[in-house]
Amino acid sequence: MTAKEKETRKSKQQDVEITGSEAVIRSLIEEGTEIIFGYPGGAIMPVYDALYDYRNVLRHILTRHEQGAVHAAQGYARATGKTGVCLVTSGPGATNLITGIADAMIDSTPLVCITGQVASHLLGSDAFQESDVIGISMPVTKWNFQITSAEEIPSTIAKAFYIAASGRPGPVLIDITKDAQFGRLKYKYAKCHKIRSYIPEFPVNKEKLSQAAELINNAKKPFLIFGQGVILSGAEMELQHFIEKTGIPAAWTLLGLSGLITDHPLNVGMLGMHGNYGPNIKTNECDLLIAVGMRFDDRVTGNLNTYAKQAKIIHIEIDPAEINKIIKADVALLGDAKRILRLLRLLVGKKKHTAWLKEFKQAHEVEMKKVIKSDLNPANPGLSMAEIVNKVADLTHNTAVVVSDVGQNQMAAARYSKFTSSRSHITSGGLGTMGFGLPAAMGAKFGNKDREVVLFVGDGGMQMTIQELGTIAQENLPVKIVIMNNRFLGMVRQWQELFFEKRYSFTEIFSPDFVKVADAYGIPGQLVKEREKLEEALQTMLDAKGPYLLEIMVEKEDNIFPMVPSGASVSDILLCADDVK
Repeated sequence: MTAKEKETRKSKQQDVEITGSEAVIRSLIEEGTEIIFGYPGGAIMPVYDALYDYRNVLRHILTRHEQGAVHAAQGYARATGKTGVCLVTSGPGATNLITGIADAMIDSTPLVCITGQVASHLLGSDAFQESDVIGISMPVTKWNFQITSAEEIPSTIAKAFYIAASGRPGPVLIDITKDAQFGRLKYKYAKCHKIRSYIPEFPVNKEKLSQAAELINNAKKPFLIFGQGVILSGAEMELQHFIEKTGIPAAWTLLGLSGLITDHPLNVGMLGMHGNYGPNIKTNECDLLIAVGMRFDDRVTGNLNTYAKQAKIIHIEIDPAEINKIIKADVALLGDAKRILRLLRLLVGKKKHTAWLKEFKQAHEVEMKKVIKSDLNPANPGLSMAEIVNKVADLTHNTAVVVSDVGQNQMAAARYSKFTSSRSHITSGGLGTMGFGLPAAMGAKFGNKDREVVLFVGDGGMQMTIQELGTIAQENLPVKIVIMNNRFLGMVRQWQELFFEKRYSFTEIFSPDFVKVADAYGIPGQLVKEREKLEEALQTMLDAKGPYLLEIMVEKEDNIFPMVPSGASVSDILLCADDVK
């Protein structure tokens, strides 16, 4: 269809009388929505009925649980940079979204969640499958709104997409009563580009920009730490050009991973509780700390009383609520990371901090000797999560989209994956939602048809959303699932071992035969117990044209190091169990 034909078709669709339910579908299409994850039910049935006539234009994926729908929408959004969309019914359908919405809120993921609701005259009457989803979701949404008349639908959906994707992205929820879905309106759609009193991005303060440049030009040991804000703003190249000009070593938070290619000479690794040794200890040795698109999460800072007290702080952040919330900034640059880094680069001098960078390399050598070589040692009696992740990275030539669940599998995936492009790492960060991995991997694959998507998940997290194997099977979606089975809730068990005298209180977990479960869904798979069979099994999985499940039995009491104990200083990072006092 030519551009002229599209415009003619669009003009014919405007100002015609249609139902509210059809207005929902047309509005989603106007916003460029290509895929919806959802689950039908009584209160949203009119919208699903309208969707039937548009099923060749707007693809719907039937998940097996509403939580699966919202996590899949998150995975799709994180992998593509587009706004994820999910559609569910009222009552339990709506409340089943809340975990995913809360996860999206704290991890800045743009979502538009549409829920059905009982008819407006029944609101507040405890009608069948009625819940106050507006009240329930208010603390965990960027914006929410209840539609009670058909005329409100187009403008509300337009506003929802604008709010979800602008500024610091986040989830939006629209609750639509059943009578609004049945009601009729003269349909006309206009995208939203501005809302009075809502300021998604602030102009850059030139005076503060100059102050930041002066601090950078005078610093002897500058250190840059970046988070997902770099990826969300599309500032990957600006970041790379900035550090290359200034010679500043850069480290990433868990959600910042893949924002800078792994083998860049100024990429010094991951910050945080299970981050690399150098970035953690050097935080308390630098004289200037530049934070870009990150919010100083407690997993990064450790004990605030000892965090970077010797350093000047520059904080580049789009959300004013995050400025000085946890760490007081000497210079706060409020705005989009892409724009600020581009402007800041013009004001800073070209430098090399060779001696300072050498200190990071020396710290890495310590970690290599005490941690990494041990993790990857082929003489170990059992398989480690580290060697599995490392082997997958090698076999995929560092080009896969890596999705992980939460726990030890997550930390191993973050530490031992390698990346050559952005938006290649997807996990639940701030909320730490077990069960996130499988449906998020589905969403990521729908958004990346031409890239390998590999999920690393533990035996505990897998069982939280295992029903989504049904969605994968129905869609013949080529997600590659690697279950690293240690027969424990591994991260909790690690803490129990190190800090609770090995009192393994309710962390040993029984699992089904995952390969047989996959086979029941028609998904091929195999079980690996021996190191000698690992590479061949991984290659078989990667060569499979459709979905594949690989269950790998790993060392039962394998631990993830380095580790900063809760409440400890980042300088007190542990390299092995013997370091625990």
